[in-house]
Amino acid sequence: MLLSEIIIERIKKEGPLSFRDFMEMALYYPELGYYNSEKNKIGADGDFYTSANLTAAFGAMIGRQIEEMWQNLEKNPFKIVEYGAGTGLLCHDILDYLKNNISLYDSLNYCIIEKSPRMREIQKKHLHEKVSWYSAIKEIPEINGCILSNELIDNFSVHQVIMKDRLQEIFVDYNEYFIEILKPAKKELTDYFSELKVQLPEGFLTEVNLEAKSWIKDVSQFLQKGYVITIDYGSLSAELYNKRRSYGTLMCYYKHQKNDNPYQFIGQQDITTHINFSALSHWGSQYGMDCCGIVDQAQFLLALGIKEYQDSVLNNNPHNLALAMKESLINYRLLIDMGMKFKVLIQQKGVLEYPLSGLKFLNYSKVILS
Repeated sequence: MLLSEIIIERIKKEGPLSFRDFMEMALYYPELGYYNSEKNKIGADGDFYTSANLTAAFGAMIGRQIEEMWQNLEKNPFKIVEYGAGTGLLCHDILDYLKNNISLYDSLNYCIIEKSPRMREIQKKHLHEKVSWYSAIKEIPEINGCILSNELIDNFSVHQVIMKDRLQEIFVDYNEYFIEILKPAKKELTDYFSELKVQLPEGFLTEVNLEAKSWIKDVSQFLQKGYVITIDYGSLSAELYNKRRSYGTLMCYYKHQKNDNPYQFIGQQDITTHINFSALSHWGSQYGMDCCGIVDQAQFLLALGIKEYQDSVLNNNPHNLALAMKESLINYRLLIDMGMKFKVLIQQKGVLEYPLSGLKFLNYSKVILS
């Protein structure tokens, strides 16, 4: 059966699904959901690019920031925990950079949390040392180091809500085609906005990522000492709930084309939403983590010296015009296009408040984030 047919059968049997449950099936249904299918997702033959696909310099800069974190943790044995490592390129590039620091590399363990058997197979093709795989963070003992995610939380399944006199949740029904209906929002959803001190205007449509709240709780619980780096596209509450966002942030990607219709290409297209960095900072603080700060991805990479790093690569190949043109295009994508859309949030637990090089050009104070 097609995944759309399976979803229709479930609706006929159980009644309308919350949009969150529909999205969960579309993305994660065994073998047929987008992230569990055989389909290539990342790169030229897929549906989207990640920063790690563009250049190894991206991973090198994250490696440079992690190296500084290791120094802040008194150069003790260090674990990097990466959630949803994609093709494994970012892991490869971070390890390739950190090999130059023998003291760190010798005591390093790189743990990948990956639920998809297919993605594990892809990752294992070019990750041959220092790496181990897990299904959940609770399986990893004594995490002292850095927990890393790059474009993870935007793919968590979300509830869709709209303010109509009171908060309403969107459910998905089927009558010859998929239709949306409204039901009163449950307390967990109304409490989300109350906790963040957000009042939605009449007619405002948005998403609630309760899974992100659960994720940051797990991260806070199992990180004994160290840092959390979250890289994704999203905004603070003030920007996310601005009237220009009154139709929500949900977006779908199919063969590098964007659309806002999650009811087509079911199981074949990515479905994403912008994440709320204010919420991550708020609940991280509630669960025992301190916010170090947030910057645009471009500012993070520039602060860590990506331009100088790329110049050194070009200096070693002074007559390679094709390489120079490629790096110029990469800089546009990495630092201007994606660089301004993506943000980097760093949180810490049990660490003295050392300045971090990647936050040199800090966007937002802790007061605004909290």
